[in-house]
Amino acid sequence: QVQLVESGGGLVQPGGSLRLSCAASGFTLDLFAIGWVRQAPGKEREVVSCISGDDGSTNYADAVKGRFTISKNNAKNMVYLQMDSLKPDDTGVYYCAAAELHTLLRFEKVPGDLKWYEYDHWGQGTQVTVSS
Repeated sequence: QVQLVESGGGLVQPGGSLRLSCAASGFTLDLFAIGWVRQAPGKEREVVSCISGDDGSTNYADAVKGRFTISKNNAKNMVYLQMDSLKPDDTGVYYCAAAELHTLLRFEKVPGDLKWYEYDHWGQGTQVTVSS
């Protein structure tokens, strides 16, 4: 079965950095699109970044462009989200999510266009709190 386990969240001051990790199992990472989805207090759940399985192309929400970097290591089945210059508005639960090829075909989308509710598999989430 597909499993995703996030880690690396915590409390950080504004301007600080965190690196989130997602350990994937039960599938080959290069065949899935992987997204990082954020649930912020009082806000709609949003895909903040994603990376494609085939060519490794990346996408970012406008709110995190230039500050967050998504990457993956297919050999290790790991996906990362490096978060720099963190702001209080970045506070929330961050989920690692995976979308299969059939999902992309069903919705006729590339990974960067997937909404959070269109992903097939989810991790348990890790809390990120940005506060002074």
